[in-house]
Amino acid sequence: MSPAATSCRTIEPDLIAAATGEAEAGAADRVRAHIDGCRECRGAFARYRAIDGLAVGLRDEPLPAAELAAARESLQARLADLRSRILSYRIVSSPLGPILVARSEHGIALVEYLARGGAIAASRLRRAGEEAVEGGPDMDGLTRELLDYLGGRRRALAWPLDLRLAGSDFERAVLHATETVPYGAVTSYARIAVEIGRPAATRAVAQALKHNPLAIAVPCHRIVGAGGDLMGYVGRRISLKQQLLEVEGVPTVPGPDARVAQRAMYVLYPGDAEYCIPTCPSLNASRFGVATLFSSRQGAEATGVSPCSTCRPDLHPIRR
Repeated sequence: MSPAATSCRTIEPDLIAAATGEAEAGAADRVRAHIDGCRECRGAFARYRAIDGLAVGLRDEPLPAAELAAARESLQARLADLRSRILSYRIVSSPLGPILVARSEHGIALVEYLARGGAIAASRLRRAGEEAVEGGPDMDGLTRELLDYLGGRRRALAWPLDLRLAGSDFERAVLHATETVPYGAVTSYARIAVEIGRPAATRAVAQALKHNPLAIAVPCHRIVGAGGDLMGYVGRRISLKQQLLEVEGVPTVPGPDARVAQRAMYVLYPGDAEYCIPTCPSLNASRFGVATLFSSRQGAEATGVSPCSTCRPDLHPIRR
């Protein structure tokens, strides 16, 4: 596609909005600048204005007004459809390699690690059938926030999310449950399966997170095997998962069988009001696989629970 065709496709929602008097000032300025140099879009703008003008002028006429109101409603529906399909993207150079971030008018729809070189030809963005356009300065804030997060300078990405690229209701349920795992904590695929009411679906949960369209934003790096093993992150890129956990302060054991150092983390069982150190005699070993593990006491207590009255992690914190 030529640069001219791409710019025309990008400007079309603003073109319709400007023709119907609903564009913001910045969008109206962009439309004026574009149609000054594009005869085809200038003609389209004139046609949209004509339809809108007739609809306004004849609004009170019995039959024509109804027909023209329907035409204007159709025009507005087309504008809404165009806006909903467009994804603006930015490729961010990060410590983890090039990362593509794409957003719709509803929120962030895709966070994807790209192959070395950062080409988007094989990106999920291209395969999804969405209208993809390169974002402008409006994406700068997202870039800064992502880099601050990866650099350990912020603990959350407070982004509205658009789950359009999740393949099913099951996958969306898995993503919603994964969103709730706190910064600096990990839990298991089995725990997520329990959370969504499908306790036998551990493998299906792992598969859903393997294809998570919102890496980092939906923190599937915080989901590990029942034994703490790091597995299934965006395919087999376990080193990325390990780096993200280390940024969050989660201790890991390196090597070919990389895993979370579970015995160096605080333990909270589902439904409990107290958290423990891993050697607490009150812990039930059979439930360890569905526990949430915290890298710090502060992280555990931020969820509203208290130190265990038996093992007293407040008096005997874990030494690393």
